[in-house]
Amino acid sequence: MPIYHNLGKFPQKRHTQFRKPDGNLYYEQLFGTIGFDGMSSLLYHVHRPTQVKEIGKAMDMTPKIAVAKNIASRKLVGFDVAPKDDFLDSREPMMVNSDVLIGLAAPRKSMTEYFYKNSDADEMLFIHKGTGTLKTFLGNIPFEYGDYLIIPRGMIYQMEFDTEDNRILYAESAHPIYTPKRYRNWFGQLLEHSPFCERDYKLPQDLQTHDEKGDFVMKIKKQGMLHHLVYATHPFDVVGWDGYNYPYGFSIHNFEPITGRVHQPPPVHQTFETSAFVICSFCPRLYDYHPKSIPAPYNHSNIDSDEMLYYVDGDFMSRTGIGPGYISLHPAGIPHGPHPGTYEASIGKTKTEELAVMIDTFKPLQLTENAMKIDDGKYFKSWLDKE
Repeated sequence: MPIYHNLGKFPQKRHTQFRKPDGNLYYEQLFGTIGFDGMSSLLYHVHRPTQVKEIGKAMDMTPKIAVAKNIASRKLVGFDVAPKDDFLDSREPMMVNSDVLIGLAAPRKSMTEYFYKNSDADEMLFIHKGTGTLKTFLGNIPFEYGDYLIIPRGMIYQMEFDTEDNRILYAESAHPIYTPKRYRNWFGQLLEHSPFCERDYKLPQDLQTHDEKGDFVMKIKKQGMLHHLVYATHPFDVVGWDGYNYPYGFSIHNFEPITGRVHQPPPVHQTFETSAFVICSFCPRLYDYHPKSIPAPYNHSNIDSDEMLYYVDGDFMSRTGIGPGYISLHPAGIPHGPHPGTYEASIGKTKTEELAVMIDTFKPLQLTENAMKIDDGKYFKSWLDKE
């Protein structure tokens, strides 16, 4: 996320005295990644951010694997995941490898009793249903339908929902989540041919500083365990900060599709990347305009990656039997392509209103017990010709 941002008040010179109105010092904290080499921000706290009063029991969050080595194409009915009150309890892992965990959540209640941070992974939350505010110690970000929320590892946050009707696709990445390298110049600025630019980002605003002592429950995910700690001061006590490491939002509706005379490959839809997987946005767009073009994608073999598609809205032109909230998984090792009849039916069409999120991983995905509960069990047969 190579763009400078700041909120609140901080000293002109870093690592120098910064005093409160009463003459006491604010407490500086480096919030960084990849040792001292990655992106970072400098935060200034009212209280020392190191005060832990209690360490409680830890809960094992390791996903329960049902299919470790998968070759079957799968279709999961995502809206069959039952809503739950608590944000963390509602998160159900569906697919996982050593690089990423992909899951679904349907939380009903806002986070008011505890704070949360994931120290194992960057998080991507895609908001399919619901509105609210991502509240962090670096400021707040209002969110709505279609928003990606990118939350760096170690970020302390709470989710505040406006209603109880919420649906989220989430990914926990062991690798930093960046914008695609090919869309950035060597300074980090997004280039003119990028399908979005820095103006589209939803940056943290409305920094709220809490000068409070007491018992503040912090849930921290580390090494696959959820640890329960009690902090002595309110985690949101930052009076100011600046830097490059912070949460931000981006709406899928602000992604400007790249089109061509003939069918464009999936990388033109790329929105985020890591060293181990990519995230793409399939958005409403004009179809190919060569006089003999076939808008539906050609058959292709997933030799190097598993392809997961999350269907958000509209009519996905290369699939039948798909609805909002469905997930399809096309694993490496076998070819896949448009369903029978959709290849031919796409000829002459001029546009699509489809909306979907794709995650392509370079390592095979394992399926969890949660996933198998909502797997239709017959999707792999849907390419057979009807006699």
